[in-house]
Amino acid sequence: MAAPRIIIVGGEPAGIGPDILLQAAATALPHGIVAIGDRAVLESRAELLGLAVEVTDYSDHSDTGADSQLARHRPGILPLLHQPCKNKVAVGAPHARTAEYVVNCIETAADLCLAKQFDAMTTCPVNKAVLNQAGLAFRGHTEWIAARCQAPTPVMMLANRSLRVCLLSNHVPLTEVAAQVTAPRLRQIIPVILHGLRDLFHINNPRLGVCGLNPHAGEGGYLGTEEVEIIAPTVAALRAQGVNVVGPMPADTAFTRQNSAAFDALLAMYHDQGLPVIKHAGFGETVNITLGLPIIRTSVDHGTAAELAGTRQADPASLIAAIKLAGELAANKKSLC
Repeated sequence: MAAPRIIIVGGEPAGIGPDILLQAAATALPHGIVAIGDRAVLESRAELLGLAVEVTDYSDHSDTGADSQLARHRPGILPLLHQPCKNKVAVGAPHARTAEYVVNCIETAADLCLAKQFDAMTTCPVNKAVLNQAGLAFRGHTEWIAARCQAPTPVMMLANRSLRVCLLSNHVPLTEVAAQVTAPRLRQIIPVILHGLRDLFHINNPRLGVCGLNPHAGEGGYLGTEEVEIIAPTVAALRAQGVNVVGPMPADTAFTRQNSAAFDALLAMYHDQGLPVIKHAGFGETVNITLGLPIIRTSVDHGTAAELAGTRQADPASLIAAIKLAGELAANKKSLC
């Protein structure tokens, strides 16, 4: 089986995306990687950081050596698919003028994965506020890439050695969360999670725990009725069909070591119900995975940290973990073909 081919998107050019990308390229990696981004941005950041990383041209034509470029990563060499950034980048100062460049890199990487030129894409963080200031309705990579891939039901999962946590609602304000807790959405989301656990993680009979929305999972309806009226009946109906799912579980105890160990993944109802727990359990080694796509996409577990850009203080651990996991998932998916 050929080695997985990973394309890496540098994210917000004024943030730590270029820093951690270059740092990762300087290390030993198990898969062939290609970056997509602006050559000048990467070369100037490497100089600022004092990193001896050579940015080389990547060609997508096999007769010009593309296959050999992807066969094995050579530390200190970063093949680049040049995507020009037309506007000036000020390190540490994100600006809406680079928004078009940021989304072009994301979309091109997704298109190349759809075209089977790469086996997976890994993304560095973007600044959602800046992208929205530029007039883009950008709630997150998850939603943007799903739209590009015409995938109707993307599911956000974060995973590390301790936990896998999925989200029913992704990047939405807290005031909108309850409206998203519906039986149809649960029936859409849960099969996507179980399919991802089987196909990407090779778990034959995955076990999924479903959190409640309200404190104490609604306390029998006294602290909210979503559990009684929506979550419990939907889970019961799925269990009757043979689906290995349990819930609703009180979120304040679902994530304890003993309870979470009984499941291959937990489904949280909203972003800050589940993600603070998993990041506390392994910040820097946690990887964001988008389930429900026709391609494999992983990402870091942190933001752009513009204040650290160019300071040599950014930690590439999450990006390295995301690259490694992208390759593992790609290999698992290939083995099923």
